Amino acid sequence: MTTKNPLKITDVTFRDGHQSSLATRMVTKDMEGIAEEMNQAGFYSMEVWGGATFDVATRFLNEDPWERPRLLKKLMPDTPLQMLLRGQNLVGYRNYADDVATAFVYHAAEVGIDIFRVFDAVNDERNFETCLKAIKECGKHAQLSICYSLTEPKMGGPVYTLDYYVKKALVLQDMGADSLCIKDMAGLIAPDDAYKLIKALKQALKIPVQLHTHYTSGMGSMSCLKAVEAGVDIIDTSLAPFALRSAQPAIEPIVVALQGTPRDTGLDLAHLFKLGQYIESIAPKYKEFLDDTRMAVIDTSVLMHQIPGGMTTNLVAQLREFKVLDRLDEVYEEIPKVRKELGYPPLVTPTSQIVGAQAVQNVLAGRYKMVSRQVKDYAYGLYGKPPAPIDPEVQKIVLKNYERGETPITGRAADTLEPELDKAKEAIKDIARDIGDVLIYALFPTTGMHFLKWKYGLETPPPEVKAK
Repeated sequence: MTTKNPLKITDVTFRDGHQSSLATRMVTKDMEGIAEEMNQAGFYSMEVWGGATFDVATRFLNEDPWERPRLLKKLMPDTPLQMLLRGQNLVGYRNYADDVATAFVYHAAEVGIDIFRVFDAVNDERNFETCLKAIKECGKHAQLSICYSLTEPKMGGPVYTLDYYVKKALVLQDMGADSLCIKDMAGLIAPDDAYKLIKALKQALKIPVQLHTHYTSGMGSMSCLKAVEAGVDIIDTSLAPFALRSAQPAIEPIVVALQGTPRDTGLDLAHLFKLGQYIESIAPKYKEFLDDTRMAVIDTSVLMHQIPGGMTTNLVAQLREFKVLDRLDEVYEEIPKVRKELGYPPLVTPTSQIVGAQAVQNVLAGRYKMVSRQVKDYAYGLYGKPPAPIDPEVQKIVLKNYERGETPITGRAADTLEPELDKAKEAIKDIARDIGDVLIYALFPTTGMHFLKWKYGLETPPPEVKAK
């Protein structure tokens, strides 16, 4: 008889489920209505915070981002709460100084985060060091991630080989990761590659392995099933109403598919259905954020050019602004060239925006005739070391007359940053009541300051900024 090895499930309904399909607009009040029932489902963990939730809460919902995990911890005491942390970028869009990163992790742990999933846009493990140290000091679970990327339709080619992932995973295990996540943010992992990769990682590692994929390409559920066959310990899923599209595979069919097998999740389908019915009841208020521009709930173009949906939306918006939308195909041709020249970074925030914006400028103004500040910073090394070397000729052009110098740095990017926390405390001393307020300002000085003024009644928020 085969030994039972139940598949563990991380539910992402409260974070990536609505971030991916509904612009992160789910309000805490709607989570409150079902949290106690979610707590009884038997999930391994629930991802409830991080990613864009912090920024969106202050910018669009007029909610204190620290209150959400605090409240959910009270309502879901039996389920570990998980967050997505962008390494040294935290929940923002640039590298923050070490003192800010440490304070952020400490406060997140204090308000209820148990598992920190940490990733870096260029898979430079040095960008994990400060957060990892702080997570360990707080006695919390550090799940280190590798962003899954490709240069060909399948795993292989010049960079993203099986060897690349296994070696990187071993480095993260040696650093002290409590578990490893393969983070497939664009839904690119094919079922056979998922099997091959998870099999190899399970043989090489002593720590649990988790797969996070998206449904964007339509392969998500198939790839999860193959990963399960290969022995993956945990997968990410969402309740059906917020699943599929560019979000995660739905949990309900996976539960049924595995029933009666050694990997049976043990989750109760009737209870999951009840949870889904609640999500259906609150879903109509978020309808306006759903992409209804096409019939298909999957993005078949990502199977060809590997450009995630959010990145495509940005490109279209930029070209429409310049009144040159007819040149989109030229931009699609330019993106792989720019990506190769910049060292094949995974296309995830913020590298997807860096590559996409430069491709647009190359098409409209001539190759590298105009270079954004972000590309200069990237070529200098301020985002970390890319997976492959940057083209030396391109690097030379990009860094010509760059204010920090024309010779790129080779050390850890955050070592170039001065401490920031005391300056933030000083700037906000008349408003801030605690370290949470200080961190809101430190991460987002402009929008954060607006929010804090709304929070303490010093300004009235505009009518469009409100919790639904």
